[in-house]
Amino acid sequence: MRNLDEIATTNSKLYSRILISRVRDLMLDIRQTELAPYDISPRQAFILEILFKLGHSATLTQLAKHNEREANTISVQMTKMEKEGLVRKIRKSAKSTLLTYELTKKGLEIYQQTKKQTSEKVIMSALSEQERQIVMAFLIKILTKAEKYREVQLEKYRSLR
Repeated sequence: MRNLDEIATTNSKLYSRILISRVRDLMLDIRQTELAPYDISPRQAFILEILFKLGHSATLTQLAKHNEREANTISVQMTKMEKEGLVRKIRKSAKSTLLTYELTKKGLEIYQQTKKQTSEKVIMSALSEQERQIVMAFLIKILTKAEKYREVQLEKYRSLR
């Protein structure tokens, strides 16, 4: 395997992807370490934040939309969080299939303790506000292109079936 310096000088597309992956993985590892004392994952912390910002309750559909995940994936996560006492499931009526999830007292306390995200603030302070805006613009551009490409690939796949 070539070393990263060689990749950087010969293939900027690959090197850019490697750097994006390394930053993402490292920041996730750091966030997991930061959350370890509270026994929750970064994804759970994000769900607690969404619930808090949505007025302490939300439907599966709302949570899925904000997490960019399918409702069934969020449902599994919410079941786990309910067992851990972070959220509680509420049915609008006994026969209703509409579920709402609410923060419990424990969930709210953990959210309050974990919302500081010290690691993110320290790491992102390497960039000025203007530099962060530029990085975000570039990442949005890449994300938009990737989403369009994925749609094209999915259409090709569907047409082969």
